[in-house]
Amino acid sequence: MEEAMDWKDFAQQMASMARDLLAQPTVDATLKRITDAAGDLVEGCDAAGILILHGRTVETLAPSDELVVACDQLQGEMREGPCFDAAQHSRGQHVFRIEDLTLHARRWPAFVPAARELGIGSMMGFLLFTDDQDLGALNFYSRRPGAFTDVSEAAGWLLASHAAVALASARTDAQKEEAIATRHQIGEAMGILMATHHLSEDQAFDVLRRYSQHTNIKLRDVARQVCEAGTLQEPG
Repeated sequence: MEEAMDWKDFAQQMASMARDLLAQPTVDATLKRITDAAGDLVEGCDAAGILILHGRTVETLAPSDELVVACDQLQGEMREGPCFDAAQHSRGQHVFRIEDLTLHARRWPAFVPAARELGIGSMMGFLLFTDDQDLGALNFYSRRPGAFTDVSEAAGWLLASHAAVALASARTDAQKEEAIATRHQIGEAMGILMATHHLSEDQAFDVLRRYSQHTNIKLRDVARQVCEAGTLQEPG
């Protein structure tokens, strides 16, 4: 008989984790905190990770175990599997739970036997999304069939919901910091060119812009080159 969930204790853990997520200094740290929390908060979870699709390429973020990486690689190579489906069809199913992987061999004929060879018995996953962003799929793995219950699914859904908000916030902060750093570096590079070649601000920026277009190097990387070398290198 399934033990009753102590939801009060779970709520306290979730509240503590939510505060901790927002306190993480980087996107990578936020992702790691999310997957680390899975084993403590989601009943039956042996490993967790976040799968993202870049076109036809699969990327695994913050895996808590090598099992996650191996499973994601399988799905990417075979172009099939539950996590792959969840990440690919972002407007469709937001949750999946597979209590016994062997029962789905017909749906994923190549993936299921290979996943069983890895030792995966059951899987569960949730699309990470906000109103305006799809952020991948948060996936949970167990080495035994029947590990994930209704309670596991409810806990996983709550964790994924908090994770999506925290991840979106962390990415926004990182993008702002990068934009500020980029503007500062471009300004510094313009100052170097202005002093060295007696240019106006507009002329200095135009030099950087034209060099970027001619060499197909991003403007921020051109600025970094000027800041490090004190000049622009002759394009090869």
